[in-house]
Amino acid sequence: MAAAIVATAAFALGSPAQAQSGEPIKIGFGMALTGPLAANGKQALLGMQIWEDQINKKGGLLGRPVKLVYYDDQTNPSTVPGLYTKLLDVDKVDLVVGPYATNMIAPSMPVIMQKGKVYISLFGLAVNSEFNYPKYFSMIPTGQNTKPSFTEGFFDVAAKNKLGTVALVAADAEFSRNACEGARENAKKFNMKIVYDRTYPPATTDFTPIVRAIQAANPDAVVVCSYPLDSVGMVRAVNEIGFKPKMIGGAMVGLQATVFKTQLGPLLNGIINYETWVPSKHFLNPEVEAFLKEYQSRAKAAGVDPLGYYLGTWGYAYVELLGKAVEGAKSLNDDKIAKYLRTHTIPTIMGPIKFGKNGEWAESGMMQVQYKGIKGNDIDQFRGMDVQTVVAPAKLATGEAVVPFEKLR
Repeated sequence: MAAAIVATAAFALGSPAQAQSGEPIKIGFGMALTGPLAANGKQALLGMQIWEDQINKKGGLLGRPVKLVYYDDQTNPSTVPGLYTKLLDVDKVDLVVGPYATNMIAPSMPVIMQKGKVYISLFGLAVNSEFNYPKYFSMIPTGQNTKPSFTEGFFDVAAKNKLGTVALVAADAEFSRNACEGARENAKKFNMKIVYDRTYPPATTDFTPIVRAIQAANPDAVVVCSYPLDSVGMVRAVNEIGFKPKMIGGAMVGLQATVFKTQLGPLLNGIINYETWVPSKHFLNPEVEAFLKEYQSRAKAAGVDPLGYYLGTWGYAYVELLGKAVEGAKSLNDDKIAKYLRTHTIPTIMGPIKFGKNGEWAESGMMQVQYKGIKGNDIDQFRGMDVQTVVAPAKLATGEAVVPFEKLR
């Protein structure tokens, strides 16, 4: 307790502030503040703003204050190149970080590469596999085996339960295609036969025909690679038609956000899906607890996710990572910052981060969790680990998966 109190005080007050002088160091980015990804983008922004406040209380970076300069990308990939061109050519920002999500990060890459900027992205899946840009760094714990990492734990559980067939369904968009490509690799690795493999248009709103088509293929397991609104639609359709595969989930973005958890409530029970962080004993530390206390005290006024587990923490950590690289390199020079990121393990509130090939994490930290015992739509049940169990990987597991998932319905 004493250690936690000291850490909380240090988080809130920082080290004694140094005198700041000169123009602010401007960090520019786009963020999904409207559109389907806004629930996650807004909590990431609040995390970033908390870092901005904290770093300025400590004296800023290199003796200069820090200012975040950002625009709403509207969850629309077509807006992104223009936003980053404006940030660099008109706003003259000193540094940039990525927007949130693969579909928004990918179209920004040509602009960033042309300008030669160091670039830390937020939750981009295998974005740099096509660009091979040496100053790119990914803030997502997918490790070196990026595409399969989202569903590897899902297939591991399926194999342990001797499931033989799998259906794959994905939105026809950058992230979902990448995740589904990884799922195909996992199916081969775990010797599971693919009996259904289809994509659907991103604008799809009625998922009942898709679920019925999957049901007709009679798979043991179903891997869904989807974005938030799709994930909600898919969960509802599965429940409405009474589809009962032995396992379902995998790579459904959105189910990690409190707004969707409370909206779906018991409909989530039994689903096994990816996670990047959970409030288990393995991950809770005084720094992240202090951050969450600050975030949650500001969340209601900011109109954002009240818990901040999914993107609030990571939003803070990815600009924290940039700030520590600037301090370590003692420079705003993009080449020097990139070299520091490549050659150092950097402590953050989310733990130490070390990068490997192509700017991806040296080691994976991806998990699969299973929802259980959710009752009603009350938010408090989602604050701890009572209604979810980490089922993979084994080193992070908090319990065993229940298969078939219908046992938890």
